[in-house]
Amino acid sequence: MVDSTMVLTGQTIAYTMYCLVIILLVIWFAIKVTGKGNNTAVKPALFYIFVGFLTILGVSLHIVTYNTIPWAEMDLKRSEITPDKTFNITVKDHQFIMPSEKLVINVNDKVLFDVRSEDLTYGFGLFRSDNSMLFQMQVVPGHRNDLLWYFDREGVYTIRSTEYSGPKGAFMILKDAVQVVPSKTTN
Repeated sequence: MVDSTMVLTGQTIAYTMYCLVIILLVIWFAIKVTGKGNNTAVKPALFYIFVGFLTILGVSLHIVTYNTIPWAEMDLKRSEITPDKTFNITVKDHQFIMPSEKLVINVNDKVLFDVRSEDLTYGFGLFRSDNSMLFQMQVVPGHRNDLLWYFDREGVYTIRSTEYSGPKGAFMILKDAVQVVPSKTTN
C-alpha cells in the first residue's frame, strides 16, 4: 500500500502547479481585457484552446491520481474482504474504552476498527510517532462507525479523537496504543 504521506506530497505538487496555471490564465485574461496588454483583445480561439487545455489537464490529473489513494480499492471491494482482526472500541464520557490496553496487529493484516459512541460525536484517528495522521473517521452516536485498514509495515501508533467534543476532547489521546509487529511465519 502506498503511504499516505507520499500521496499527499505528490498531490500537493500536482494541484499546486495546476492552480498556478489557472492563476496565470486569470492574470493574462485580466491584462488583455483591461487593454493594458498592447491594446490587443483576447482572440477567442486562443482563449478557448487554453481553457480546453486546462480542462483536459484537470480531468487527466484526477484520473491519474484516482488510484493513488491507498485505501480506495479496499473500500470498493469491502464486502468481499474478511478482516484478519476486529477491534470493538467504545467511546463514552471523553474516553476510549479499548478491548485491551494495547492493540497488537501483524504486518499484512486487514483490521476492522468498529468504534461506537454512547454520547457525543467524537473522532477516531491513528497517528504516527511524528504526529502525522495515518487515518481517521468520525464517530457518530447511533450510527455504524467502522474503518477497514491494511497494515503493510511495522509501527507504533497513537489513538486520538479528531473531532471537537468539548474542552475534554483535547485530552482524548492514547499514546502508543496500537503496535504493528512482524508477521509470524510457520515453518
